Amino acid sequence: MTTSVPASFAEIRAILAAWPAADLGAATLAAAREAQLTKPAGALGRLEEIGAWLASWQGHHPPALDRARIAVFAGNHGVAARGVSAYPPEVTTQMVANFVSGGAAVNQLCRSADAELRVYEMALEEPTADFTEGAAMSEADCAIAMSYGMMAVEPGLDLIGLGEMGIANTTSAAALAAMLFGGDGRGWAGPGTGVAGPALGRKIAAIDAGLARHRDAAAGDPLTALACLGGRELAAIAGAIIAARMARTPVLLDGFACTAAAAVLHKLDSHALDHCLVAHVSAEPGHRKLLAALGKRPLLDLDMRLGEASGAALAIPLLKAAVACHTGMATFAEAGVSGKSA
Repeated sequence: MTTSVPASFAEIRAILAAWPAADLGAATLAAAREAQLTKPAGALGRLEEIGAWLASWQGHHPPALDRARIAVFAGNHGVAARGVSAYPPEVTTQMVANFVSGGAAVNQLCRSADAELRVYEMALEEPTADFTEGAAMSEADCAIAMSYGMMAVEPGLDLIGLGEMGIANTTSAAALAAMLFGGDGRGWAGPGTGVAGPALGRKIAAIDAGLARHRDAAAGDPLTALACLGGRELAAIAGAIIAARMARTPVLLDGFACTAAAAVLHKLDSHALDHCLVAHVSAEPGHRKLLAALGKRPLLDLDMRLGEASGAALAIPLLKAAVACHTGMATFAEAGVSGKSA
C-alpha cells in the first residue's frame, strides 16, 4: 500500500478520489493472447473474463496467482445482546481460536487452494455499541478499524480474499444494506446462524430500530452509515478493499456481511468495486438482493452461508484454473492448428 493510514472519513474520501483505474495495457495484451489460443472465441466463458480481469488489476500480463491470501476479520457486536443470533457472543472468540488451531472449514479450504490464511482480531473484548441505542462506532473508531484492515494488504500478494467472523454480524449487515439501498428489517433480514420464529422477529425489530435511530445522520453518507450500523470487522473489510485497490491487488469478496461492507464503498464510487469479484452467493436471502443492487454476478452458487471467507477460499482454485488456461494453452500457430475460417 502506498498511501498513508487515514485517520478520518475525509482522508478516506480523498483516497477514493485518487485511486488507480484498471491497467488497460495489460487488459489489451490479455485480450490479444486470448484470441490466439486453441479454442473457439468465448468457449471458456467466464474463465476468459477472469484472466483478463486479473491482468488488468494486477497491472501486468501475464497474470499470476502464486501468492493468494485469505484475510478473516473478527469483531463482536453490541446488538448481539438483543438475542438476534442463535449463538452467544463468546463464540466469536472461540471460533478465532479454532481458526488459529486449524480446525475450521476455512483452514481446510485454504490448504486445498494453497492459500495463506491470516486472522485479525478486532478488539473482541470490546463489542461495538448496540446500534439500537446509539452509533455502533464513532467516526474515529470506524476510521481506526478501516486502517487496521488496510494492513492486511502487503506487497507481493497476487490476490486477497476477504471474510469475517462475528456473532450478530448479519444483523449489522442487513441494517447497513437497508440504510444504503432502502427497505426495512423484514426485507433484508435472514436466518444468519439459524434463527427463526421469535429470534428472527427480534432481529427484524433490532434492524428497524437501528434504521429509525440513525436515518437522519446516516442517510446519504455511506461512511457514517458504516459507523452507525456496522462493526469493526466490516469496517476493516472496507479498509482492506481500499488498500488492495491502491496496491493493485485483486479482491475476492465472500458472503453477505463481507459484501455489505464492500457496498459502502460502492455507494461512494460506483467503480469502487471494479477490482473485486464476488466469490459466491450466500444462502442468506439478503445477499442475492444486495448483489443485484451492486450489479455483481457471483462465481459460485452452492447454498453456503458459513462466512469466515469460506466462499472466497473455495473460489481461488477457479481463478487459478483461469490463469493456467490463459498462460499455458498453446496458440493456434504453436500447435499447428488451423484458425477459424473466414
